[in-house]
Amino acid sequence: MVLLLPDGEPESLRRPSRLSYTAALPLGRTLARVGRADGLVVHRVRYRCRGWNGPDAHLAADATWAVDEVVRRYGDVPVCLTGHGMGGRAALHAAGHPAVNSVLALAPWLPEDDVAATPEPVKQLAGKHVLIVHGTNDARTDPELSFRLAERAKKSNRDVCRFEVHSDGHALRQHHEEVRALAADFVLGALFTRTYARPVADALAAPPPLGLRMPLAAGFGRALRRP
Repeated sequence: MVLLLPDGEPESLRRPSRLSYTAALPLGRTLARVGRADGLVVHRVRYRCRGWNGPDAHLAADATWAVDEVVRRYGDVPVCLTGHGMGGRAALHAAGHPAVNSVLALAPWLPEDDVAATPEPVKQLAGKHVLIVHGTNDARTDPELSFRLAERAKKSNRDVCRFEVHSDGHALRQHHEEVRALAADFVLGALFTRTYARPVADALAAPPPLGLRMPLAAGFGRALRRP
């Protein structure tokens, strides 16, 4: 099971944005297509509101609720939380659920470092497969913040890697084919124990910072496409 967590906003009690849900569709369709033969099911999570809203962490709470619903409806199936932007942050936070097998965080929105605030948690990522993908030109959330989080998570979990998409922005549109191919390879490898593509395997095996600053090569999707 893949649960898609759309982007959101730092503070807002407004209804979720239709645009963010629409933006999640192409990746969802790709994952459903490549995983169909293995019985992969993909669902989008509909938030109660579009904001994270400080300590309420509404989007993370909704992600946890959605995993509980998967368990209730489907039984004991492994779940990959896949989120973009604020949805990426929600995926990382909700990873501690026992049913969650893996996390794919695309351009995760993370708060700026503050010595007076509690740092973003990483303890819940222990034992999970984790892939973070971030564009180097992301103007909405600093890619260095996801690197620092990955660096902390890697200290207690070897199954963490991070790819950098050079010259791409927050939406990861410029290299969307490569990003979707990378996502598909990771999801199938994490959920169905398939062999990862060489770049992913290398990133997981490499010590920091190499495995956390792995460049996403142009043509990654074409190289993995079946005839």
